[in-house]
Formats: sequence, C-alpha cells, structure tokens
Amino acid sequence: MQTNNPTKEVNQGPAKRKEFKQQTKQQRKTADQSLEKKEEASDQKKENRTWKLLKARRRIFPIWLRLVVVFVLCGLALICGLMFGYGVLGDGKPTEALEVSTWEHIVNIVTGKQE
Repeated sequence: MQTNNPTKEVNQGPAKRKEFKQQTKQQRKTADQSLEKKEEASDQKKENRTWKLLKARRRIFPIWLRLVVVFVLCGLALICGLMFGYGVLGDGKPTEALEVSTWEHIVNIVTGKQE
C-alpha cells in the first residue's frame, strides 16, 4: 500500500527535485525582497519621525530663561514669606524683615552672643 505525501520527494525523479529546488529558491528570494522592503520602510518611518521631532522642538521659551524665571520666583516667594512671617505672625513691621540689623539681631540670639 502506497501513501501519497506531497511533501516527500524521495520517489520523485531528478526533474521534479530540480523544479522543487528552483521553487524554494524563488520563494526565498521573494521572502528576502519583501523583508528588505519592510526594513527600508521602517527605516524611512524612523527617519521621518526624527525629522518631525527636530522640526517640532523649537522652543519659544528657552531653558535658560525658564531657570532665570524659576530663581526669580523663588526669591520673591522667600521675600514675601519673610515679610508675612515677621509682619503678620510676629507683630512687627513687614519691611523690617528686609533690614540687615534685624538679621544681625536674630543671628546674635541664635548663637548666644550678647551685645
């Protein structure tokens, strides 16, 4: 009893084997070509993405200016906090918190030096 298995090429003649080899070569070529096309397309997409990112990265508000603004706002918050704490919570004049003599007095109290 013989079984017909199309994947077996044992009982086939040399012409069939040659034809089968040519078909597999052709399939490999088309697979390689399609793979190359996919790689080229993905490379082109990546390149397009990088150009879009480079074009979109024009900063209107530069980083150095952002840093300056942040430091200025921190300084203003410090000054406002000092004036609020000294004037409202401490029952003094808010402008006295900015005088050097006030801070010398505070440092003398903290370090324990008496005048």
